[in-house]
Amino acid sequence: MSFKNNKVWAAVLEGGDLAVDQGKVEIRYSLDQEYVYRVKPESLGPESLALSKKIVPDRAKKQEGPRSFLPRKEESPHPLIPMPPQGVIQIYTDGASSGNPGPAGLGVVLLYGDHKREISESIGRATNNVAELNAIKRGLELLKRTDLPIEIHTDSTYCIGVLVKGWKPAMNQELILGIRKLMGRFKQLRLVKVKGHSGVQGNERADALATAGVKKFSG
Repeated sequence: MSFKNNKVWAAVLEGGDLAVDQGKVEIRYSLDQEYVYRVKPESLGPESLALSKKIVPDRAKKQEGPRSFLPRKEESPHPLIPMPPQGVIQIYTDGASSGNPGPAGLGVVLLYGDHKREISESIGRATNNVAELNAIKRGLELLKRTDLPIEIHTDSTYCIGVLVKGWKPAMNQELILGIRKLMGRFKQLRLVKVKGHSGVQGNERADALATAGVKKFSG
């Protein structure tokens, strides 16, 4: 089927009808994708609508011969995740733990132009706050260039507070100081607070990677 002009695989019942559970249907963008999205059935369409292209005629110029067309708006190479601003490295981070503390994992999505990198790792047993901090730390460690603008997106109020708002942490001081030191290497860096589980696709993907990291725990 199609979802927002992207081809998707939707869960169906044995008879072929959509498998609707609590008003939503599970979809994947590929059959081997680990993370499952849940969407409203009315937002799905036939596969023929996927990747449809609309060409807008340029009526501002009158000329003889073949009709001229406006160029299509540049599309993100990453399905559902908006194209980052030109020249900006965007990093979406998230941490997860099963228990507090408990088996924990981190997820990182790094975007720069049409380049994308994803990280999903177990960090052993830790609290959710430690997992969130380690996701930011891991994202910063991936960067080789320090001259480009960096945006780190996190849904953790705790991380924003202890890293940029001057909160005085009672715990995790060594980890926090290490991250602040890493942040100081970059010419232009800002932390962006996003609302978790609100449809911000980069954040949703980082969350899925973090949850997958929790499952990798073997201790």
